[in-house]
Amino acid sequence: MLRQHSLKSLDILPEDASEAVLVGRVWSDAAGGPCPVLVRGGQVFDLTSLSATSSGLFEIENLAERLVSLPSSACLGKLDDFLSGALGRLLAPIDLQAVKAAGVTFADSMLERVIEEQARGDAGRSQAIREKLAPVLGDSLRGLVAGSAQAAKVKELLKEMGLWSQYLEVGIGPDAEIFTKAQPMSSVTCGDTVGIHPISEWNNPEPEIVLAVRSDGKIIGATLGNDVNLRDVEGRSALLLGKAKDNNASCSIGPFVRLFHGNFTLDVLRTVRVSLLVQGEDGFEMKGESPMEAISRSPENLVSQLRNRNHQYPDGAVLFLGTMFAPVKDRRGPGQGFTHEVGDRVEIATPTLGRLINWVDRTDVCDEWSFGSRALFRNLAVRGLLDKA
Repeated sequence: MLRQHSLKSLDILPEDASEAVLVGRVWSDAAGGPCPVLVRGGQVFDLTSLSATSSGLFEIENLAERLVSLPSSACLGKLDDFLSGALGRLLAPIDLQAVKAAGVTFADSMLERVIEEQARGDAGRSQAIREKLAPVLGDSLRGLVAGSAQAAKVKELLKEMGLWSQYLEVGIGPDAEIFTKAQPMSSVTCGDTVGIHPISEWNNPEPEIVLAVRSDGKIIGATLGNDVNLRDVEGRSALLLGKAKDNNASCSIGPFVRLFHGNFTLDVLRTVRVSLLVQGEDGFEMKGESPMEAISRSPENLVSQLRNRNHQYPDGAVLFLGTMFAPVKDRRGPGQGFTHEVGDRVEIATPTLGRLINWVDRTDVCDEWSFGSRALFRNLAVRGLLDKA
């Protein structure tokens, strides 16, 4: 995959980067392949002596503590030199992990999913449906705890009103929507283009917190993600979810997984606000924000529905937690709502996790995904690192 947009470390690092334990991956030209790395003091440190894969690295007990005390050796170079392409390139901070996502976890996004369903993928009908449903569903769903007794009462009320939807079922019912967002090794990261399928005329970014989950279900850290979505495709039929979600370059994760350590805890993560900024070459600009406190299910609940006695992930997993931000700002005309245009710059940010920055293009123009799991293992074999995988 070719680097198309150059960034600086100050563009993407958390505000308190000096206090953070940041784990990522780079393609190192000197090493001849991908390396799990620790980012500290603007430098990139090779972690292949601990594990040649991020999947294996995340399985190490007390990983954050071990990395804090890691000697400053095996330096691969400056982060800025990887961002510029001088020494290699930045990769998504995961490799063999399953890439999963929880859908419809915020009240506002629940409302927008119902609108997509009612509009049958037609953006032109969305505003009229929104005006009809928002006063009823917005008031009914805001602050509701999914799976609670109160949620069951609201479910019956909405059924009586003829407003029940499959999206409300997973939004406030006992079972969360957990789906496969992308294949292992297919995610892109900061500076890469993200892809919109050329059949789509109504689509949007989805700024989200992404949990890093060990094979035993322990949540060890978090990063940022863009769950790029095709609203018209999913709106036509929920059975098209895979086509709406899993496309070339449609999953962006990064820039780094911040491990829980010191002042950065799961409780802190519950309070973050994830911002979105879209800037188009046409002068269009859109801003939004998703407060994690508005989520209808806790991160622990979502992980328990992802990984349990019925579902195991021996290589670990990452889990997108969903977004409350469904952009509705008109772009192509009154009542048309938001959709991406080629060339859009998308920035997803929160002070504790940094910034995930991408540019938008069509999926058939973005670089093809070619380096998969077999290519990784062939590369590790050549480098004598299979025993470290």
